[in-house]
Amino acid sequence: MTTTAARTLVVEGREIELDPEGYLVSLDEWSPAVAEALAAEESRTLTPAHWEVLEVLRDFYRRFEMAPAMRPLVKAVKQSLGDEKGSSIYLMRLFPESPAKVTARLAGLPKPTNCL
Repeated sequence: MTTTAARTLVVEGREIELDPEGYLVSLDEWSPAVAEALAAEESRTLTPAHWEVLEVLRDFYRRFEMAPAMRPLVKAVKQSLGDEKGSSIYLMRLFPESPAKVTARLAGLPKPTNCL
């Protein structure tokens, strides 16, 4: 599947191509600086709590080659970070719009398949 860039984001002097929904066209372009730039576009500041969820998500993708929808995301966070953080309420506080979609975009991963 060939995806053409809808727009670009300049990060550290490099042009990063994004699809129409703001996901990276090339997953290899991701870096923490790209995540910060994507978050800044949404007026979001990534805290250590955000970063630990993004790291869980990137690990999930390395293992399963897919970005998780909400239920698997909650389960992965719970397994990695414990019961207190492994809840949809916790994730909704960090990423109020749609935790699965927002975390995938910020982590440089494709849109989860079961997310509208």
